[in-house]
Amino acid sequence: MPELPELDIVCEVLERRAIGWTIAGVDIVQPGGAIVVRDLATATAGPLATAALGLRLEAVRRRGKFLVFDLRAEPPYGLVINPKLSGRLQLAEPGEKRRKDTCLVLTLTGPGAASIELRYFDPKTMGQIYVTGDPARVPDFAEMGPEALEISLADFKQRLRPFRGEIKGILVRSAFVAGIGNAYADEILWAAELHPYRKRTTLNVAEIERLYAAMRSTLLEARDLVRAEMGDAIHLKPRDFMKVHLRAGQPCPRCGGPIAEISANQRITNFCRACQPGGLIKGL
Repeated sequence: MPELPELDIVCEVLERRAIGWTIAGVDIVQPGGAIVVRDLATATAGPLATAALGLRLEAVRRRGKFLVFDLRAEPPYGLVINPKLSGRLQLAEPGEKRRKDTCLVLTLTGPGAASIELRYFDPKTMGQIYVTGDPARVPDFAEMGPEALEISLADFKQRLRPFRGEIKGILVRSAFVAGIGNAYADEILWAAELHPYRKRTTLNVAEIERLYAAMRSTLLEARDLVRAEMGDAIHLKPRDFMKVHLRAGQPCPRCGGPIAEISANQRITNFCRACQPGGLIKGL
């Protein structure tokens, strides 16, 4: 799923290419009968098709793994996108062929009668687009913790204290910190040299501080790499630079040992057994 680094760059591109443009057309498609676009006020997708016409796209921002689009309207009105596993945004020319899994197309007009389409597609139709003036009404939005790159070390330690489970499971919980998913959790734990199945209660102060530092350095470095590789192709998900995630059997960049892979709880976890010792689950 898109995580903090990818979504931050999506926001950067849209701020440059689409902010201030006006919605001249709305095409809602619900592939396979899945309800991807829904208005929280009416529980249907219909109102967006007319209510958004003529409104200007004022701002786009990331919160955790959500994207929030503010439209110029009174009362406040906008879109909250939770792309989940496979949802992606795409900028396309109006005549460009649409993907068959396209769910929503916003036609935007800008300076000099220029136009562009902002499309959302989702091969698995697992993501959701909410139409609302209050993002806090979106499921799981209000429960998010602080942003992973905005939390201080002291707050990180304090928020970590109540959790007692496996450290990877804690990292991907948005109630702890927002913006980290399965892929970057693997990368962060590799950088911190911590086994993903270590219990939080077994981590000492030095290891927690190492985890915090690895979280920041991994996400910041990844954001720069994504920016360079993605360009304006916001539908892409560049991850060739990752050290361990989905690298099962390949040599660890640090020690040369094979990267391990474990599937548990509907999640693939990759790590280096040599560099990240200490798993407490039998056989890991």
